[in-house]
Amino acid sequence: MITGATKNKVDAIWQKMWEGGITNPLDVITNITYLMFMRQLDEKELKTERMEMMLGEPLPHIFPDEFENDRKEIIAGKEMRWSSFKDKRAEEMYRIVDRFAFPFMKTLGDESAYSRAMENATFGFPAGKPSLLEKAVTGVDELLSDFDEHIGDLGDLYEYMLSKLSTAGTNGQFRTPAHIREMMVKFADPKPGELICDPACGTAGFLISAAEHIRGNYENGMTAEQWDAFMGTNGAEPQFSGFEMDQTMLRISAMNLMLHEVEAPDVRYLDSVSQKNDISNKFDVILANPPFTGSVDVEDINKSLRAMVNTKQTELLFVALFLRMLKIGGRCACIVPNGVLFRSNSKAYGQLRRELVENQKLEAIIYMPSGVFKPYSGVSTAILVFTKTNAGGTNNVWLYNMESDGYTLDDKRDPDEKHNDIPDILERWTKLDAEGERERTEKSFLVPKQEIVDNDYDFSFNKYAKTEYERIEYPPTEEILADLEELNAQMAARLAELKKMLGGEL
Repeated sequence: MITGATKNKVDAIWQKMWEGGITNPLDVITNITYLMFMRQLDEKELKTERMEMMLGEPLPHIFPDEFENDRKEIIAGKEMRWSSFKDKRAEEMYRIVDRFAFPFMKTLGDESAYSRAMENATFGFPAGKPSLLEKAVTGVDELLSDFDEHIGDLGDLYEYMLSKLSTAGTNGQFRTPAHIREMMVKFADPKPGELICDPACGTAGFLISAAEHIRGNYENGMTAEQWDAFMGTNGAEPQFSGFEMDQTMLRISAMNLMLHEVEAPDVRYLDSVSQKNDISNKFDVILANPPFTGSVDVEDINKSLRAMVNTKQTELLFVALFLRMLKIGGRCACIVPNGVLFRSNSKAYGQLRRELVENQKLEAIIYMPSGVFKPYSGVSTAILVFTKTNAGGTNNVWLYNMESDGYTLDDKRDPDEKHNDIPDILERWTKLDAEGERERTEKSFLVPKQEIVDNDYDFSFNKYAKTEYERIEYPPTEEILADLEELNAQMAARLAELKKMLGGEL
């Protein structure tokens, strides 16, 4: 979560660009993103140089010795680095960034998702106002100084900037907070060599969290082939795939992944639930928070999805899509709106719930508090965790009613470490057998499959939880009235005493 001070820095940059003539919010976001990426490239290069000094041997570098642009002009690679041009005079800074640094940035990742996303990118700062670029560079440099040790937190900046779009969230496109993503990744536990996908990837937060999980837990034992898949190099099939319908989000995700050592993922423009997506039985892990507001054009929906759930509601179509795209034995952790859990006014909702219970292995439902996505949305959501089997396997389903996630549930979302169920959730996830001994009055417990079937596949928590009512004994009515009369008498006496003190003026 970013602080109020950081938001003020973003607002200041935004205001300067607005005053300078860049008034389209999407253009503002795009150009700030380019500058952020340029600075992070330089930070990455600085880390490489420090590592070289420690190891005493050369390592691969981002910036070449020289770079030649389309005009056949040549510049030294070091001149294109943020640390070099950020202190130049406005006119010289503009010349370097416009003619060299930006064109060079577009050449990175040859034939990769990044190069495809950047193919039609244009430098958006007006040539007649070099001082605007100078102000933006200074603002971004100050802004990102807060994030030098926490590159992953840059997603929070994107989320805040996206909140300024008048259309933000109209398709349910809200970035999932990092701590929620990390919890979901631990549910799925992606491993080296496994193919991982987010069919609605946004800024690639889930893919980055999965990559960090793999490096943090399995890095030391990874083979050369697994590293090639991780980075998407040497002809290996990329381990990370993501699909998105917003070109700006694609550019952000490609830059974000590259900065996290995922150099050549399969991130591309694709309407995941359309007929253009025919991927099936491919992925080991799917992690997603798909858009779940509105519906899509019936004629364009992939027929295989309609065969599973006859609907045009995106929240149902995406879950059906996950089942189709997973391999047998593939795992999924995805976010759904609460309506998916219990709605009965549409046959499709019941169809999907029955599919998860009867034909797949539904393992867990985590009910999240409605404030998780504030201030951008107050929608109530849950996490579904399941394994694709196409042969059933649901035995007991673990339910957990998360009441807090370590942050306040108001629009401010300030840290609140005393109220955080996530550590308990993850601890219990590793010992599910013991959950069978839990009472239905607890936050979590196991529910047998047959009980869910008997409740017509209703996934509501309250359907299975037991509420204990505390009996409170009140005094008899006569005693309460007597107490009230005594209080009134005391108040009248004190008012009379006060009136006497004031000389009868009260």
